[in-house]
Amino acid sequence: MDEIEVPQYFICPISLQIMKDPVTAITGISYDRESIEKWLKTAKDTTCPVTKQPLPRDSGLTSNHTLRRLIQAWCTHNGIDRIPTPKSALNKDQVRKLVRDLDSGHLRISTLKKMEALAMENERNRKSLEEAFVVRALVLLIITSYKGNKTTGLEEALRILSLVWSPSNENKALVDHHNQDLIGALMWVLQWETNDRHVAVKTSAMIVLKMVLELASKGLLESTLNLDFFKEMVKLLKENISQQATKSGLHVLLQACPMGSNRVKITEANAVFELIELELSKPEKSTTELIFNLLAQLCSCADGRLKFREHAGAIAMVTKRLLRVSPATNDRAVHILSSISKFSATYEVVLEMLSVGAVSKLCMVTQADCEKYLKDRAKEILRLHSNVWNNSPCIQVYLLTRYQG
Repeated sequence: MDEIEVPQYFICPISLQIMKDPVTAITGISYDRESIEKWLKTAKDTTCPVTKQPLPRDSGLTSNHTLRRLIQAWCTHNGIDRIPTPKSALNKDQVRKLVRDLDSGHLRISTLKKMEALAMENERNRKSLEEAFVVRALVLLIITSYKGNKTTGLEEALRILSLVWSPSNENKALVDHHNQDLIGALMWVLQWETNDRHVAVKTSAMIVLKMVLELASKGLLESTLNLDFFKEMVKLLKENISQQATKSGLHVLLQACPMGSNRVKITEANAVFELIELELSKPEKSTTELIFNLLAQLCSCADGRLKFREHAGAIAMVTKRLLRVSPATNDRAVHILSSISKFSATYEVVLEMLSVGAVSKLCMVTQADCEKYLKDRAKEILRLHSNVWNNSPCIQVYLLTRYQG
């Protein structure tokens, strides 16, 4: 396959793979159906990826049968497995019947398994399920299970919900109307004992919680999320039951963090310590970026900075990650060091910054290929305590070069 040159117009501009089910958007560009439908469902700014023209979520996609036949013929001619003709869209009556069958106790499990199989098949099916009000039916099923303390079908319901959920106005209205019951149901699942049997269902519950809170209003985020909620979130981060659950948990905290009262609760729940411990376990880059984003926000308040300073490895950890992970992490790391050096810089802290290499690293930032604002912030930190750090060889080099260029 690598030796055969694939015609460029057979390639989806999003997935960069040969299109299996080419469709044409209103902008005249053809995409693979799965890729463009996923783009329209998840992208914040729905524009055509190629032309950058507006592409409304509900804009029609037209099957490009001619292009599909050309691709199929080309595959056959070149000895490549022929791309099958796509299945037709789900029958609306069939989907409505599935929704009705959820209310029937003896059919519920088999119905959920059918729904899950359809949802996992492709984005087109997921859209059909959502249009048939499957999200509402699943939310009510989860809440009913919670109130009745029944777990049958709950794992399947949460998995399907995580697949078909979208940031639509209908789902936002659903969150506004059922917020306390829905969040209560999800927290009920997340509080189950963590064992091999519960990892999958707790991961799905955390993913759904993240999606729900992304649609929640500022008022809901402030009034509904109490200290016990944040303690449970921090406990789950500590358990680190799965990569997906941990990332979703970090997103949940980030959603809540901009509100000052929530920042206080998150700090009180011992989040700062556990975030540092999680980062010391060397997670993947995207998780590190989330951790540093949270720490930077928590260090903007006095309690957060106090908790940060109480961890013996905090400054050393931030120093080590600076210039080693990503530009986003660099920004947040310098922000954290700036907050600490401006508002919490006891003599011991200033000396610690020197001894763990933070001063040297900040000097490197001023010379590195970084954004100008980041260099300026690093220079500002260096100036703040140059009277203590003036014996450092690094500082002497910095003072010699600060006015050059």
